[in-house]
Amino acid sequence: MVAGSITGEHLFPVSIDRAWKAIACEGYNLVPKLLPDFISSIELTEGDGGLGTLLKLNFTEAVEKFRITEEKIEVFDPEKHVIKYTIFEGGYIGLKLKSYSLEAKFEEVNSSEALVKLNLEYDTIENTPLSAEEEEEIMKDYVLMLKAVEGYLIENPTSYA
Repeated sequence: MVAGSITGEHLFPVSIDRAWKAIACEGYNLVPKLLPDFISSIELTEGDGGLGTLLKLNFTEAVEKFRITEEKIEVFDPEKHVIKYTIFEGGYIGLKLKSYSLEAKFEEVNSSEALVKLNLEYDTIENTPLSAEEEEEIMKDYVLMLKAVEGYLIENPTSYA
């Protein structure tokens, strides 16, 4: 087993409050509407969307490697704009990874821009680290979701205001 991490950033041309509300607070409702070809639904199996909530993401056939992920919100801090999910079933668990979690930290750039910093920490099944291609493949799914939300927020300037 090898521990590793993948980082990334995404600049949103909207306020930190709008980005936070759309992604961290309402993403489970919004993302399936924006990406129906990839995510058929996101169910809250326990909780209200905040700390300790259990989520089940159901993917369409367009996602070839897996059909579900089950996740727990381990950190939900609206004041610091930080949310962290631990994936405990599905996704890349059992394929390449023994475990993984994703933290998204939102930082205000100015009144009309927010920077979302992603940090995905993982433990591999094998005694080899993930290749750059494997890391990129894992992160592209999260970037796809962020870009979809960004597009929605730009097209709907009063949403999540």
